[in-house]
Amino acid sequence: MSFHTQATTHEPNHNAMFMVWVLKAGVDAKPAFRALCALVENLNNSAAARFPGTQASCVLGIGHRAWQALALPQPQPRELVEFTPIAGDRHTAVATPGDLHLHLRGADFSLCVDMAMQIRQRLQAVADCVVQVSGFRYWDGRSILGFVDGTENPQGDERDFFAQVGPEDAAYEGGSYLFVQKYIHDMTAWRALPVAEQENVIGRSKADDIEMDDDTKPSNSHSALSNVGDDRKIVRDNLPFVDDATQEIGTYFIGYASTFGTVRDMLEAMFIGKPAGNSDRILDFSRAVTGSLFFVPTLDMLGEFAE
Repeated sequence: MSFHTQATTHEPNHNAMFMVWVLKAGVDAKPAFRALCALVENLNNSAAARFPGTQASCVLGIGHRAWQALALPQPQPRELVEFTPIAGDRHTAVATPGDLHLHLRGADFSLCVDMAMQIRQRLQAVADCVVQVSGFRYWDGRSILGFVDGTENPQGDERDFFAQVGPEDAAYEGGSYLFVQKYIHDMTAWRALPVAEQENVIGRSKADDIEMDDDTKPSNSHSALSNVGDDRKIVRDNLPFVDDATQEIGTYFIGYASTFGTVRDMLEAMFIGKPAGNSDRILDFSRAVTGSLFFVPTLDMLGEFAE
């Protein structure tokens, strides 16, 4: 089957903007949504022509409730559901509303700003923007905690394999499940830890990004619990952010996957623990304040939705 995917497997860019929108009650959002789908194609074509080689892009994801409200094709993608909280003894992966998600990438932040303004113009009458986060590349691809982020990301052709739905759900082949969380970090507590203890939390060396061997790595380290198997990966495009108004410092987690089951197993290992109670120690310093699931259709489907 031939299809054109959205830019779910582009490499992380220097700048990004993440937007979550919730449809307004009692308003027919279908005309605005059709205009948005056409806009997404236009923005991607324009970015490719104006900034070739930079992987500038705009990716649209659609939530379960919006899929129903917008009368999109049925049956819908098999694993597209309303995300529900995952609660352990000490930490909870919260669930928050989200009908539409926009992931905007650009080597120059100006492009992200311009794309966001165009999107806002199409949506502001029918939806409320409940999350808008501006992310940036921190040094050599590190999280704001100082460790390289995404070392275990699939590379090459494996990115498509792990990020995109296969022929088992033929109607949605080439699409992706998209899960996002906004994390706030307790930087004061984190910086109070000696580097050796930070490395035990992450399970990797801080300076040169080398994973600890199995005999050394703590079972509650982030790298031990966030990896649910080398044959079950997702494509992460996380970026740090700093909120000047609130002085919050955090990470916007964004993962594209061929199946949401992989993401859910990862979250359960982190938040509930493996075994239960042995939860990811990074959560002692990083608190999830949002959590939403979306489906990213192919560009071909967006073209059909725009008609």
